[in-house]
Amino acid sequence: MSGLYKTTVRRAPIMTLPESDRTGGSAMKRTTLALATFAVLAAAVAAAAQPQRRPMQIKRITPLLYVDAIEPSLPFWERLGFTRDAEVPHGDRLGFVILKHGAAEIMYQTRASVADDLPVLENTPMGGSLLFIEVDDLAFVERNLGDTPLVAPKRTTFYGATEIIVREPAGNIVTFAQFE
Repeated sequence: MSGLYKTTVRRAPIMTLPESDRTGGSAMKRTTLALATFAVLAAAVAAAAQPQRRPMQIKRITPLLYVDAIEPSLPFWERLGFTRDAEVPHGDRLGFVILKHGAAEIMYQTRASVADDLPVLENTPMGGSLLFIEVDDLAFVERNLGDTPLVAPKRTTFYGATEIIVREPAGNIVTFAQFE
């Protein structure tokens, strides 16, 4: 049996009958005591047979941004050190891409690619996503944003982060934050 189920057998306490029952006491008392003992033992066996559950472990959450075109967003991420980890063409354009930077990952998929892959999602509304990315060098981000428009001036928040908030070429809002 695999290690998913842990079975523990517990011994019931030893019950001794009163002297009067051992020497011919009431048959009703003996029957009641036997049934009670059986019920306790059955409950203990049933409880021991229940699987011990552990919470599901989340391995990763990766944003998938739904866009009309991927290509306009690639220079934005590549200037920040992301590289293309996977690309899937769709016609004469990219239909899907995975961008990585260390352990961080972001995915893009086009409306046309989604419609061909999962027609049930064809009419899913497109809307801007808001990403929050914690970095260790906000100055690097500032130097590499190019002409990416700021959504708000650089700011320091009440929760101790210095932030730059931009709109990337597909229209999604990206907050880069450095905590002191």
